[in-house]
Amino acid sequence: MRRKPCFAGLLLSCAVFFIFSFQISRKAFFSGGDLPSLSSDKLLPSRSTNSVAHYAIHEANLAHRNRQLSSVLRSIPTLSILLPDWEILLISSIHTPLSSPDSLRDFLCLFHNNATSPANFSGILDFTGRAKFKCRMPPSVRRLRPFFQPLLTKSPKNELSSSSSSPAMELMRWTFLAYESLETEDDVVLFVKGVNHRRGINRPPSDLKCVFGDGDDAIRTAVTSSEQEVFRCCHPNLTTRDDYNKMKITLEIFDSKGKSILVPSVAYYSPRYGGASLEAKSMICACTMVYNVGKFLKEWVIYYSSIGVEKFILYDNGSDDEISEIVKELKLEGYIIEIVFWIWPKTQEAGFSHSAEYSKKSCKWMMIVDIDEFVFSPSWLNSLEPSKNMLKSLIPPENNGIGMITIMCNDYGPSDRISHPAEGVTQGYNCRIKAEERHKSIVLLEAVDPSLLNVIHHFRLRKEFRWRKMKSSEAVVNHYKYQAWPEFRMKFRRRVSTYVVDWKDPANPTSKDRAPGLGNTAVEPPDWARKFCEVRDDRLRLLTRRWFGFQTAEGYRMAWQ
Repeated sequence: MRRKPCFAGLLLSCAVFFIFSFQISRKAFFSGGDLPSLSSDKLLPSRSTNSVAHYAIHEANLAHRNRQLSSVLRSIPTLSILLPDWEILLISSIHTPLSSPDSLRDFLCLFHNNATSPANFSGILDFTGRAKFKCRMPPSVRRLRPFFQPLLTKSPKNELSSSSSSPAMELMRWTFLAYESLETEDDVVLFVKGVNHRRGINRPPSDLKCVFGDGDDAIRTAVTSSEQEVFRCCHPNLTTRDDYNKMKITLEIFDSKGKSILVPSVAYYSPRYGGASLEAKSMICACTMVYNVGKFLKEWVIYYSSIGVEKFILYDNGSDDEISEIVKELKLEGYIIEIVFWIWPKTQEAGFSHSAEYSKKSCKWMMIVDIDEFVFSPSWLNSLEPSKNMLKSLIPPENNGIGMITIMCNDYGPSDRISHPAEGVTQGYNCRIKAEERHKSIVLLEAVDPSLLNVIHHFRLRKEFRWRKMKSSEAVVNHYKYQAWPEFRMKFRRRVSTYVVDWKDPANPTSKDRAPGLGNTAVEPPDWARKFCEVRDDRLRLLTRRWFGFQTAEGYRMAWQ
């Protein structure tokens, strides 16, 4: 009877010893100093001291955590962001010299409990030239609090055996972050998540400042617009442009008592605006946000190019399929395609806001449609071949005050398909819902309101412009929304939609971005192949077959096969 208390005491002693040892090892690994906190108190800057900036701005300090940085790149200092679904995005420091892409492979994320996971090189950011990597947070790390930024290394054993001269930083959270900026001739557009939380309710610009640079030398300018995740800032008064590429930019938020907080940031202010473009503007461009859509891209580009789209701008939301190779092939065939690496999740509206400003120099009208959406006019149905004037015929005459046209959608169902049709979506799906759904738009970029406010596929316009809704007899959009189950179920893993980033998440259950009656689980309903089939509609199927089909020895094929 006396052995039970002794045994329990022994277990308690072992547990205390283990916890104590684990805490000591964690601090030894990250150099033993006080661990940083992301609490509001830690983020309140003092104008009279050097603590004016949040730690995320001090990227130069990251070099202290990396003693093996050399031409062989055994370790890379990074800033890390915790994304949805336990994914971690690592972005190399602006001060890191990078060599060939091959040297950026075979890295590991090393976490503070010594766990590791593969770090996949995911390309170079367009506007700052910084390398980006992604890794998964191991289950053993997910149980720990707080979450610390991992080390990006090829030599975890060397990192474990050496001491570090600075403490680890907490992982930045995607829910509160300044993530991108864009310089214009008149101002700077800054993209920040977590400041304006609800649709239509935005912090007034008077409560905000844009902060350029670091510490007591930071320059603050007025915020002139605050809508959604888009903030417009006055240019800083600088006498030289030499240090622009090294100048972090973030947002400062003031409360009712005058205290302020700086938003963590990975955004940089850099001289990208080069004045008026010497090349002629494209009359109609097409912009879409994509993720792993390589198999659909050729059909979409060939179709739209044939009816009048002159330039394609793809906002790549982190694809890991063959899309880059397909874009190269299309470029060699003469199509004008630009990829913007927009890696930020759940930012479809912000991406379109960025595009509206970024594309002004090269595009006059912008068609904003998804990769599974095809605009056509019933008046084209008797045409023997496509014409590049077809889309232009839908555009209103100049100087008539119309800054945007909107076109209603017909949503197509699986049409008895159980796999992706090799001949393309316009051939493979021909059964749709009867009622028309939400509209898509073609917008005159100079008519877009400076706030860049948009609701997925249409923009707020300047006061002097109005928009026009087209009749279904003039134009419609075939939206191949509910495809064969293997294709459709991929949307459960990742959504670029602003309001439903993941269908497994029960948030916003009535959103039109969801599939009616499907719920939150990626389980195929027994009647999926026949769902959403109320009207058989072969119009675009027959039209594209006439325009792009041809007979071969192996059978009938489409131009994109």
